[in-house]
This record gives sequence, structure tokens and C-alpha cells, in this order.
Amino acid sequence: MDDKEYLAELRKSIDDIDLNIVELLNRRATIAKDIGEIKRKLGEKPFVFAREVEIYEKLKSLNSGPLSNDTLKNIFREIISACRSIQEPIKIFYLGPAGTFTNLAAIQYFGMSSIFVPQNTIKEIFDEVERDRASFGVVPIENSLEGVVAHSIDMFFETDLKICGEVYIRVSHNLLNKSGDIKKIKKIYSHPHAIAQCRKFLSKKLKDIPIIEVESTAKAAALASHDENVGAIASKAAALIYDLQIVCSEIEDDLHNYTRFIILGHADQPMSENNLENSKTSLMFSVAHKAGSLYKALEIFAMYDINMSKIESRPSKRKPWDYMFFVDILGHSDMKKIKDAIAELTERVSFMKILGSYKQGEINGL
Repeated sequence: MDDKEYLAELRKSIDDIDLNIVELLNRRATIAKDIGEIKRKLGEKPFVFAREVEIYEKLKSLNSGPLSNDTLKNIFREIISACRSIQEPIKIFYLGPAGTFTNLAAIQYFGMSSIFVPQNTIKEIFDEVERDRASFGVVPIENSLEGVVAHSIDMFFETDLKICGEVYIRVSHNLLNKSGDIKKIKKIYSHPHAIAQCRKFLSKKLKDIPIIEVESTAKAAALASHDENVGAIASKAAALIYDLQIVCSEIEDDLHNYTRFIILGHADQPMSENNLENSKTSLMFSVAHKAGSLYKALEIFAMYDINMSKIESRPSKRKPWDYMFFVDILGHSDMKKIKDAIAELTERVSFMKILGSYKQGEINGL
């Protein structure tokens, strides 16, 4: 058999496999539809975090390559999202417009078959989810270079919403315009954080070009789509959405730039026994203005051998110089040592609130 004949045979094999895949996908969708009908009778929600985590973990254990685990997860995320949409479309509110990194985080977490609704502010997202106009919300909570998103943290003073999950997105900035020609750019639009993260490139390549701040990188891309003289610093997804050319890619000063986004919902997220250790629990508390009060609160985590991955203080807004502490600890609140630690912590602080337990997000590339 010569190479041409062998190539034709391989292509025929792929065609046969594709036919089987289509048949199996439709079988899976039919079963998912039946599951959805049973869920409705039982009053259960279509999105079950623990079940999806279980599926992804099982896929990892079954995967023998050559597809990587990340690639396999990306494929199945869309399969699961499509099957879930047959049960009941899930509406996700995110910080818009389309093409923002929050939009990308929402897609990465829920898959393309969900309904994504952009909002203008973080407060609007909290309000809409709290009023049950959205299934979930997605907001940025912190950036590896710029620190916390204070408005997102402060909203937990006013809401009973839970953190149901988290997702990390590598922030890669690109210079975009209509033509792809850098010489045609007379002014540049972008979000202040994006501008700050691309200072070296801008000072070297476009030092005499005026830079104008706007509310989002996607807004910058939208403006560039209407004016050939405008450049935008935004994501590659924004280039596709707004029909722009990539003039220069990955122009950020630091390639290790990640933003953590949280998933907002109403309910705590139970996990299977196998995933309790891979979970994270977020808390907020305040302490009395007494010497050693913060130390006495934090020493509990050391006593119970609990890893505290983050602590942040914010003004409580109740009275001047009164602070609230936000803490992330590793482990699920269903674990005995976490339960015991939280019970003891509650006795040592003046205010305590559990914001939620959820699976830790994966940080690809680190």
C-alpha cells in the first residue's frame, strides 16, 4: 500500500470514528434530557458542581493519551455544557461587555452552551443573582499583579450569596486595530489595569501615542472597531468578537499574570469524599480591638494544621478604623478539622461568616 492509499484509509477511519462520536453524543444528550426531567420532579438544580468535578476526575484517571488532561477537559466541558442546556439553559451574569476576561472566565467554567448576560458593574451582578434573575454570577476577585478587586470583596458585606467555585485566567494582552498596521494607530484605548500591565511595550513601541482609559478592554476593542486610527489593548477573544486584527500579541510586561474569578450562587457546594482535600473555604470575620485578638484568631488554623492561602483586610464600613478580614483556607467545611476550627474561631471573633466551600481552581502553566 502506497502513502496515498494509506492516507485515504486513515481518513476513512476518522470518518467512521466521527460517525460513532455523533451517535454517542446524541445518546448522551438523550440520557441527560431524561436526567433533567427527573431532576425537575425532585426539585433539583440542573448544575451540580460535585457531579461535574467527579466526571472530570474520572476522565483524568481514564486518559492514556495522546490527548492531555487539559485538552480532554476542554472537550468534555463543551459536551457537558451542551447536554446541560438540553436539561435547562443556565443563565450566567458577568462583567461585560462581551470579550472581557470575565466573559472568558465564565465560558471556561460553564462552557459555551450557557446563556451569558453582560452587566455593567460588579454590584449589578450580585444584585441579579441575589434576585434569582441569574443562575450564577462571575466576578473578578484578585489579580496576581494588581492585588484584590476591592469592590468584589466589599459586596460580601451586603449579601448572603455564596462562593460556589473559582477559575483562574492567564491575562494575556494584545494590541488590536482594524488594519493590523501599527503605523495607523493614533490613539490607544484600554482598561487602566491593562495599560499599567503593558507599560514597557507602550513606552518602547508607542511612546508618543496618547493612551485613553475606558471601563473595560472589551469596550476598547469596540471603540477600535469603529475607527481605523484607534488601537485597543484587549484579549484575542475580543479581536474575534469585534472583527479586529492582532497587531502585536502578548504585550504584557509579566507573562505570569493571572486573575482569579469567583462563581456566585445561593447554595453551599457539597463535594465527594475524594475531593474534600482539593477544596477551598472562604471566610470573613472581625475581631475586637484588643492586643493579640487577631493572633488568637489566626493561631487556630495552625493548631488544626490548616493551610491559610490568603488573608486580606478591608474597612468594615460600620465605623472608622474597624476592619473585616477575608481568609481562604484549604479544605472543605464538611471536613471534621475544618468544622472544629471554624467552631473554635467563632468563639474568638466578634463577627463570623462562611462565604462558601468549593473546588480549588486549576492554574494552568504554574
